[in-house]
Parts: sequence; structure tokens; C-alpha cells
Amino acid sequence: MPIPGFYEFEFDLPDALLSSLVKIFDAMPGASLLPANVNDIPEAQGVYQLLLGGEVVYIGKTDAEAGLKNRLGRHAYSILHRSNLDPEKVTFKAVRVFVFTAMDLETQLIHHYGSSAWNFSGFGSNDPGRNRDQTRLKPEGFDANYPIDIDRELGIEWPDNPTAALIVTRLKAELPYTLRFELRPGGRKVHPDFEAARVTLSAGPHTVRTLVEAIIQALPAGWQATALPSRVIIYRETVEYEFGKTIARKPA
Repeated sequence: MPIPGFYEFEFDLPDALLSSLVKIFDAMPGASLLPANVNDIPEAQGVYQLLLGGEVVYIGKTDAEAGLKNRLGRHAYSILHRSNLDPEKVTFKAVRVFVFTAMDLETQLIHHYGSSAWNFSGFGSNDPGRNRDQTRLKPEGFDANYPIDIDRELGIEWPDNPTAALIVTRLKAELPYTLRFELRPGGRKVHPDFEAARVTLSAGPHTVRTLVEAIIQALPAGWQATALPSRVIIYRETVEYEFGKTIARKPA
């Protein structure tokens, strides 16, 4: 029974925010996902889309600490190092959101667009670990369709005759995909063979392939480097990977 002079009103904030964001995304133009286009994006919390051929393929959310500029910059750099993917055809749309509610904007936007093919497909994933190196990839997954490009020139300068340890640790830090290599027993420091090996490098520019080939040449017998769709691995082994290609090998 109505109470005189009183009315109950519940504002559906999640729906209102989602509706507003969808209108903004659908109306705004995208920009090519190139590092130069990301530089002016603020390091702020918000949500973003990646599009390929005009279709939404990925939706992400950031906080203020790892903001939009940082996240989009990582994606831009990553895409530059993938095969079968033209960076100029990948575009982005980013919206700064000053106040996040308790709702999961990322999930709601994914549900709304229903076509974010790169979400949950391996795009931006961490290293799955050694026990997954022989695992078959899903054919529709990001890594299966856009494997890493180890022949792209790197803008990294190296000292004369660096150790293999220096090269692998720096590549691990700077590459937009995983470089995994054998460690000392206990798993905390690079294997002693990397520390002892001095690598002779030709005049640059260098690629991951040329650097890894030079590393294997400098290491003792028994080492092998393999390119898998999402990562490069270097171990003391002689293994044929069903879903990978040997870059270089020094038989024992």
C-alpha cells in the first residue's frame, strides 16, 4: 500500500554505466595500435577495446597503477612481434573511467559484445610453464593464429663478446613474449654454462633467431633452442617438439 509522501527508487548504476560506455565505444573512432599512438594516452584507470578489421577482438580493464597507457603500450609492442598480424590493422578504443563500481565492467562488456575472440584465447597470457611445452594449442587460439616472430629486428645494443647469461636475461626482460631457459638447480639463477659462455656477435641489427643461434654456438654440446608459438625455450636437451621448431642445436 503506498505511503503518502514517500517513494522508493533504486537506481541501476551497473546498467546505466554499461549503457553509457557502449554508446561511447560505438560512437568513437579507433586508432591504430602503434606505440606512437599510445604515447598520449593517460596512465589512468579505465576500459579498452582492441579491434581487428573493425571487429572487437579483445576487451580489457586497467587500474590506475597499471593504467591505460602502460597496458596499451604492452599490447602494441607485443603485436609488433607476431606473425600474420598487421599492426596497422589492429585498432584500439580506450575510455578513462574515473569511478569504478563493484561491478565487473570487463566481463559485462565482453558479454555485451559477444565477439571478443582474443579474450580467453591466450592473448596476453603468462608463461604456461615447462609442463605445457608439448601441449597442442587450440586452433582458434591467439598463439596458434599469430605465432611469435623471431626474425623481427631488435633495437638492442650489445657489448663486445657478451656472456650468454647477459643476453638471455636482457631478452627475457625486454621481449613481449616469454624467453625461458634452464636455470641452476634450485631454479633461481641462470645455468653456469650461460655465465661461462662468451658469445661472438656479428654486426647488427640482430633478431632473436640470430642471437639464440650465436648463444647455442657458444654453449657446450648438448644445448638446444626451440621456438614454440608463444615462447622461445633454451634447454640441455635433444627434443623434437610436435608444435615447435628447432632454432639451433649443439648435439652432445
